[in-house]
Amino acid sequence: MNEILLITLATLATAGRVLGLILISIFTGWFLAYAAIKGKIFENIYISLIEVFESVPVISFFPIVLIIFVTRIGGPLGVEMAADFLVFTAVVWNIWIGEYQAFKTVPREMLEVAENYQMSFLTKMRRIFIPFSYPRIAANLFPSVSDGFFYITVSEVFSVGIHTYQTFGIGTVLDSLVASGQTRLIYIDLAILAVVIILIIIGLREFSRYAVSKYTVDTDAPIIRRGRLNVKQTTRLLSVVARNPLSRLAGYYRSRAISRPPEVFEKHEIRKEKISRYTSIAIGVIILGLILYSSVDLIISVPHSEWGRLFSITPRIVLYLLYDYLRVGVILAISFVIAIFLGYYLAMHSRAEGIGVPIIQALSAYPPPIYLPFIFAASFTAIHSVLGAFTDEFYVLSLGFVSTFYYIFYSFWMGVKALPAEYFEVMKNLNMGYFSRMRSIILPGTFPYLISGISSTINSAWGGLMIGEYWPDIVAGRSLEVHFGLMKFIDVQTNTGNIALAGWGSFIFGIVVAIYSILFTRRMMDLARKRYVAEEGVFAA
Repeated sequence: MNEILLITLATLATAGRVLGLILISIFTGWFLAYAAIKGKIFENIYISLIEVFESVPVISFFPIVLIIFVTRIGGPLGVEMAADFLVFTAVVWNIWIGEYQAFKTVPREMLEVAENYQMSFLTKMRRIFIPFSYPRIAANLFPSVSDGFFYITVSEVFSVGIHTYQTFGIGTVLDSLVASGQTRLIYIDLAILAVVIILIIIGLREFSRYAVSKYTVDTDAPIIRRGRLNVKQTTRLLSVVARNPLSRLAGYYRSRAISRPPEVFEKHEIRKEKISRYTSIAIGVIILGLILYSSVDLIISVPHSEWGRLFSITPRIVLYLLYDYLRVGVILAISFVIAIFLGYYLAMHSRAEGIGVPIIQALSAYPPPIYLPFIFAASFTAIHSVLGAFTDEFYVLSLGFVSTFYYIFYSFWMGVKALPAEYFEVMKNLNMGYFSRMRSIILPGTFPYLISGISSTINSAWGGLMIGEYWPDIVAGRSLEVHFGLMKFIDVQTNTGNIALAGWGSFIFGIVVAIYSILFTRRMMDLARKRYVAEEGVFAA
């Protein structure tokens, strides 16, 4: 087969794999998010699991992949399912958390209308929850695509010990080209990949514009100053209110008469709430039971001597984790500063946005593990002359940054664009400066988006650290390696085939992330719903 045609087909196969799994993530996330907001027990379990699995790098899922897909299913189908599972774990978590965050922050007025008109589950999903989640989905599509392409080099071709598994895709083709040293074809491969990524980005941008323009709760009503009667503006106000989603919603059901007495309606609602609550509890208990069963089965199967070795190494794992959290903190701080300045500037200037956002989207979607070796080879001498012993840390932090900064950037940028127009009118009328706008309007108004972006940034930085902290032979004669780090520890144990130590490190890591999700993410989501849903200010006014 022609080499260029093979590269093109491999790129399209990878793109189809990423986009198809994103669609599955969106569809399943709607129902899981609804179940989460209807039951506290399921919500706690669901959010904790998302936080844990989003933080655990794709590479850490190799033991599951080996046991379930490669060993038990086997053959090309097993390897293909393994690759799909790894890509799915790279793209799904931030979409699920974004949909949950959207469902959690639906304005109370909308929910009251739905309850007053006794909407069924499917009607509420179709007319309220799913449309309200579109802007959040649009904000998370860009990082999901970026993550999907970021991990193609470890999803479509992966090694555990002496065994290598691969399926057809651009990751496999690139791996073979790098191994054979065919530089010309590598550049052609990168160029074709860039074209496909740009086309995907154009499609995502159109969807994000459509989602923001149609599904944000924004009356676009003009601010009429007191003391003056403006017939033109009053007419426009009435026409805008008539098109408001809440007005349309109420009008659609206004003709429906409630045939049952109030006490029957209340009993019916109480019965539905009980059914919903018990269903959520049942789902949560089933998930918890499966986790406990798997845990007990694993504990029994491990010899006592092995447990002693695992417990003895735990303090060192915790120390390594502290080093990595320091790295994540640095990455988050830099990402946050860039997001609130650059994201706001681009959201407010359409011309700059038309140039800057596509560049950021293309760079974030382009897989860093593919081009980093070239940058490393070209810049190592100059960087080393300046940073000395901290050179490897610089490259690791850089890889962690480019693998996750776009989460908070996209979330904040989309949050600014989704703010109701009335807020911008108020800021303009009050002549508010940049920092006053940020402190009083922008940051509080985009708080739900920021929490989602911050959570995903923290949880996804580990993937970049996993790849960067231990990269033997990144270029001929040089390796990229830090002295201390949990991601390096897990990576080394996985490469040497010591799955027990790698799994124990991931388990300790998962416990810490679960605690973080309950103490931080869940509470911040509740705070966002209670105090920082900007759309409720429109209705209140």
